Amino acid sequence: MKTTVGRFLPHFSIVFFLLISAIAQTAPQPEANPLFTYQEVMIPVRDGVHLQTVILAPIDQKGKLPILFRRTPYGVPEKAPTEMPSSWKELQKEGYIMVIQNLRGRFKSEGVFKLSSQVNLNDPKDTNETTDAYDSIDWLVKNVPNNNGKVGMYGVSYDGLTTGLALLHPHPALKAMSEQASPVDQWMNDDDHRYGALRESYDFEYAVLEQADKNKNTHFEFETYDTFEWYLNLGPLSNINAKYLHGSIPYWNSTIDHPNYDEFWKKEAWVNQLHSSSVPNLNVAGFWDQEDPWGPWQIFRHAAENNPDHDDFIVAGPWYHGEWQAPKGDAIGLIPFGGHETSREFREQIEAPFFRYYLHGEGEKPAWQASTFQSGSNTWHTYTEWPPKESKTTNLYLHSDGTLSFDAPAAKSSKPYREYVSDPANPVPYRQRPISPTYPAGDWRTWEVADQRFVDNRPDVLTFVSAPLDHDLTITGPLAADLFASTSGTDSDFIVKLIDVYPQNAQKNDWKEDDGPKPGQYAQSLNGYELPIAMEVRRGRYLESFEKPHPLTPNKPTEWRVPLRDHDHVFLKGHRIMVQIQSTWFPVIDRNPQKFVPSIYKAAASDYIPATQRIYCSHDLPSHLVLPVMP
Repeated sequence: MKTTVGRFLPHFSIVFFLLISAIAQTAPQPEANPLFTYQEVMIPVRDGVHLQTVILAPIDQKGKLPILFRRTPYGVPEKAPTEMPSSWKELQKEGYIMVIQNLRGRFKSEGVFKLSSQVNLNDPKDTNETTDAYDSIDWLVKNVPNNNGKVGMYGVSYDGLTTGLALLHPHPALKAMSEQASPVDQWMNDDDHRYGALRESYDFEYAVLEQADKNKNTHFEFETYDTFEWYLNLGPLSNINAKYLHGSIPYWNSTIDHPNYDEFWKKEAWVNQLHSSSVPNLNVAGFWDQEDPWGPWQIFRHAAENNPDHDDFIVAGPWYHGEWQAPKGDAIGLIPFGGHETSREFREQIEAPFFRYYLHGEGEKPAWQASTFQSGSNTWHTYTEWPPKESKTTNLYLHSDGTLSFDAPAAKSSKPYREYVSDPANPVPYRQRPISPTYPAGDWRTWEVADQRFVDNRPDVLTFVSAPLDHDLTITGPLAADLFASTSGTDSDFIVKLIDVYPQNAQKNDWKEDDGPKPGQYAQSLNGYELPIAMEVRRGRYLESFEKPHPLTPNKPTEWRVPLRDHDHVFLKGHRIMVQIQSTWFPVIDRNPQKFVPSIYKAAASDYIPATQRIYCSHDLPSHLVLPVMP
């Protein structure tokens, strides 16, 4: 009997515990106390429009505090938080009055939302995000109780854009800002294009998200699970308006109406008005930012043109878009950061001290110009200038036998080129299918670190691989590709991917021999992983001019310069370097018809044709990558 009772008592205890837990969870819980006071106001700006603004002051505020101001199209809090947001924890150790404002035309804010970064400072009647920021700061310092007269701005993505735009005419009370992942030139790079090549899926889905409904963020409803299939079945880009939007989304209409780098896009490129900085600025960029990887570097460089106080800084890390605001940031996808919680470390060691110094007058000014978390070595680094003087420009050559080396092709080689056929009817997917919608963001966040083996052995992807490295190779600074290529068509795209190939024994299996692999173990391994370090596209029609496209001469070798942005990475000993080249990257980049037409956005289905692509790897036409190698 004792044995029977003893056998069942533990089960009874578990059931009793679960029952009590369930009752506790369903019983009314006392509401947690808010950490901030909450006030919603409508701030007037110069044209009489009022902007919905929420002011959150620490509940235990003692003395006057600076204001941290964020301007957004995504909505403001409906109440004060009862738990400290993870991205505020480090900042609030010093104490700030947090202010969040909806942009004009969004939610309860009056006016018209333009989804535009155009600023005309020569027109006193023009209102834009620069003037709205100025007027709002002026109101805040005069009307928010117990502020110390100092304002900081910060924000990621669109919120980073509204922060950066304040640089064009900053209010005197604006003493510091942290622009994070701001776009600066939507035709040249960042969200909507890559050097004129349309980011089809992102541009379309984001335009719907922002402009389909003033009062909420709207996700386009795909009737097909795999959006790769949906976009392919869509056919020419003109069908988006013809079949779905019917001209209802102004920003998409602007994209279609302005295929080239005309005055519309040049006015959008607000960074070209920035040639100095009177406000200390902490620019933040992600090396694997799938949306705005380029803008922060451009703001950093433009502001540095005239910055005698040297208070323009850049921080870059191994992050997807906005990951530095995540609680930990200890990995991106399957790629770990060696035990570092890079997001927390950034906020604790860089962001919070930056605002502490400029808004509270405590601590020290940063002694560096650039700070990066270097992937591969998984270590933080600081540089007094960027790129560092120590980096040496080094060419990595593509060879016709499919190898990579730092030795240029010999004067005599068996074949001067490699070739493939690119067919727009069968494009290379940019990530493994099925491809989910961009929003709500799922695997969209981490596709830039996805294992590139999913395109191995496709006949329309050329692969070049080095021998295993006999020492660590560190690249720090801007990267580029210099291709010599031809097409049998009259227009073409070339996509270049620089990849770090892990050895097959990079990771030990952690199961016992008699247990077999755990579910999904093989899929989760880093053994043989092909990690993209830099990827970019160039469109042939814009090689001569971004403003006036020109057809390519069929089968004529042409030089293609492909910028690959700034990076800080170590290819570890035993790893290999890989380069992949292809001509489609769908649907993140729209399909090039490969036949020159005045506007790809008005191309007919019959304009899309296969083409033979050649990459030259000869002594006279030496395709290569340009790497900033550190000693």
